[in-house]
Amino acid sequence: MYEPIRTKSVHTMAGTAPSDFPHRSREEELDIQLAGHLAALLAVTDEIRSLAPSPALDTAAERLAQQVARLREGVTPVRPSAAVHEPQLVTLHQRAHALAGRALVVAASRADTAAAILAAEQMDAHASAAGSRALASH
Repeated sequence: MYEPIRTKSVHTMAGTAPSDFPHRSREEELDIQLAGHLAALLAVTDEIRSLAPSPALDTAAERLAQQVARLREGVTPVRPSAAVHEPQLVTLHQRAHALAGRALVVAASRADTAAAILAAEQMDAHASAAGSRALASH
């Protein structure tokens, strides 16, 4: 009923076979994704630390930086010297909680126990902090 295609697709680059460009494995993609989520969580944690310093946040930031460096093969994450201040600490804790949740999902899918435990701990810490700050503001 249909005539078979006899020519190459116009969407194929001339002289390029599909295997000519590098492909990443699923594990590599998950590493990149997890490192991105943890780096974003680190940025929010640094911002919270600048508004409300605490030893627990200092420890969490250090552990997050270590995990990001591990996932990026030793490349340490870029950390801003001066944080952009957002007036609502509750909002920052909520954002950090969401980022930790995303990191937990990726860490679980790649069976990275250390990153999963760290992400879960951060979810708990930020949920608790957001809850206590929300109650204090009412």
